[in-house]
Amino acid sequence: MTDPSEPKGTLGQDQTVPIDEPTDGPDVPAFDFEVVNDGQAGIYAAIAGDREVAGLTYDVAGDDRLVLRATSVFPEFRKRGIATELIRRVLDDIREQGKTVTTMCPIVHTFMTNNPEYTDLIDPEHPGLTPVLPAQKI
Repeated sequence: MTDPSEPKGTLGQDQTVPIDEPTDGPDVPAFDFEVVNDGQAGIYAAIAGDREVAGLTYDVAGDDRLVLRATSVFPEFRKRGIATELIRRVLDDIREQGKTVTTMCPIVHTFMTNNPEYTDLIDPEHPGLTPVLPAQKI
């Protein structure tokens, strides 16, 4: 049953748990999934076979910016690197579209902190949670 108080396109509290998964590494099993952007629902969904296994919700903010709201992975699919790969593919898609992001999702925030090559996508006027980057040597 859908809770009307939850934002549209998000997985319910009983369907998800906080994400604590490895970002990369040899002990992360490969997991094959397709990413589908449902613009009407405002979610990038990770689909494995005929099942949604994860999602990243967003809002459209003008013609050139997305507000990344929340990343969720169904509990039985956690610890497989799905969230990390989903975020990577979503950010690559946003880059291809020439758009910027406002990051409100702490998981995307952590990903961007660990992968500074994506920080150029952050909208300078509306950054949201700003990644903590290592200090640059002078």
